[in-house]
Amino acid sequence: MKAAVFKEVGQPLVVETVDDPTPEPGELVMKVGYCGICGTDLHATREGLTTACCGQILGHEYVGEIVEVGARAEGDWQVGDRVCAMPFIACGHCLPCAAGRFFECADKKVSGVDDQGGFAEYVTTGSRETLLLPDTLELRSAALVEPLAVGIHAVRVAGVRAGSRVLIIGAGPIGLTTALWCRFFGARDVVISELAPARAALAKQMGATAVLHPDVEEGAEGLLQQYVDAAGAPPDVIFECVGAPGLIQQCIEMASYGSSVVPVGVCEQPDAIMPFLGLVKELRIQFAMAYNKDDFETSVAMLAEGRIDVTPMITDTVSLDELPEAFEALRTPSDQCKVLTQL
Repeated sequence: MKAAVFKEVGQPLVVETVDDPTPEPGELVMKVGYCGICGTDLHATREGLTTACCGQILGHEYVGEIVEVGARAEGDWQVGDRVCAMPFIACGHCLPCAAGRFFECADKKVSGVDDQGGFAEYVTTGSRETLLLPDTLELRSAALVEPLAVGIHAVRVAGVRAGSRVLIIGAGPIGLTTALWCRFFGARDVVISELAPARAALAKQMGATAVLHPDVEEGAEGLLQQYVDAAGAPPDVIFECVGAPGLIQQCIEMASYGSSVVPVGVCEQPDAIMPFLGLVKELRIQFAMAYNKDDFETSVAMLAEGRIDVTPMITDTVSLDELPEAFEALRTPSDQCKVLTQL
């Protein structure tokens, strides 16, 4: 099969022919229809804590159809079923697996990390971790189930409810899906802070009640004043969806007494905070990572019922041969948001 393969830091992905995947007895093989490019894919191709190994096929936001069913796969899977999948193949025997929290499994394989990913014509998925897609749901929209699951998981962790005032730092794909779910669950104010004009405009299409342009010189104090001017009061919940050093501290500075700060962005560098500020405000700081099976199931159901819409986020669709160039362009994005590879 053809795949886009990571070779080394500083070099573009290389499209080449590799062996087709062979499923374990409990696994499935999916013919990839679409696979999204994620920020964590970009992180994996540079020096850092998550640098991929040479020969790794990245990509974990995939949808497609089943072409092979393992001999002991769980479920009534049929060749031709349209599916999406959580990018984990877990042990299936531990307590987290029993609860559908496959990310917590100590013995899991992770697509695009220590198992081959979806920037390829075919990918293996776990039969327990795979979800059947309703006939009414287009594959192109279903390709965003994974970032939607990240967003709903963060919102659930934060306890956003009807009437909440929310501030979201960053209008990338995760910031936007977080905004979408905040509005879905009835947040009163969903305000996004974003520097890039194109993403700021997109934020308004994805549920933001207001979009702020942060002033670097004014810092946290200036951004908080902008928020209060827009919403009438300080935020109850602040989501940090960028992952840049210094932003958690800014969130702590902006947070009001008893409010919540939820870091969602991936930061691989050492960072510093002033715990005293959080202490005197009795803040709740809750990191949010990945998702569970219910997050995926809810995202699929709400997309299929037309109760949420992610199509504005899809700004580019490229072929596998075009993927390396599109991948490099995302290192310094301009108007791109979610870029899909169509296979």
